[in-house]
Amino acid sequence: MGALARLLGRRSADGASAADGGGTGAATLAPKRVRSPRDLLHASGLTTPQLRATWLAVSWLLTYPDEATLSRIGQVAELVEDLPEPGRTELRSTLHALQEADPVLVQEQYVDTFDTRRRGCLHLTYFSHGDTRRRGMALLRIKQDFRAAGVEVGEQELPDHLPLVLEFAAGHDPERGAKILRGNRPGVELLRLHLEEISSPWHGALLALCGTLPPLDADDRAAVLRLAEEGPEEETVGLDGYGLDADAGALAGQTFAASGCDSRATAPGPVPLDLLRGRPS
Repeated sequence: MGALARLLGRRSADGASAADGGGTGAATLAPKRVRSPRDLLHASGLTTPQLRATWLAVSWLLTYPDEATLSRIGQVAELVEDLPEPGRTELRSTLHALQEADPVLVQEQYVDTFDTRRRGCLHLTYFSHGDTRRRGMALLRIKQDFRAAGVEVGEQELPDHLPLVLEFAAGHDPERGAKILRGNRPGVELLRLHLEEISSPWHGALLALCGTLPPLDADDRAAVLRLAEEGPEEETVGLDGYGLDADAGALAGQTFAASGCDSRATAPGPVPLDLLRGRPS
């Protein structure tokens, strides 16, 4: 049944395991001084099983709430129950909102939140590079991380889509997935602040996600402030003649053609992300 079923199947064995540096109590420890990629992975104090479970839950909760996605809410809720606080309560808040609301209204609210507002964009590199040619290279680096783990992204998908990145981190390569999230930390934080500002039911999911990452440093805080004041960069010139790698140019072209992540654009028809296509790591 995919990554969620695998996590549910082994949660009892992993929940109390000390193999990754401690059981659930590790979540309350202060972050250690980090050096290696594995140290950075656990900077939040969460174990690898707890990180995987949180990322997968957030991935599903941030996916377009069609009938198939909503039918799995019960499984996601079961997964969340074994997580430590405060992540468990934060995820419960989003789960409760989705379970209690009318499905059609949830779908309309999702489109309004994530497809028509620039600060609600679910594409991570949009925050760091906006609609500029540099974004093509940023997308290519993420795509290369996917390929290094044996994962190929479809031609119709941008690899920086947050639910896709979280599925990759949970089901394939936690270290590379965490690296992508850390590299786009200001954008994740701006998205969290935006959802808090509009009292979005998805705010709890972003709180839980941020709880899996190292605290914001001074550079991150400055970047968040700049993004909040100025917004992502824009570029009106074409991409030809600027020496972009072919793959990077193609990815950049996809971003220029996209109409989402912009409050001035009409929301495109939502395309649900299939979260069961992943292979176990």
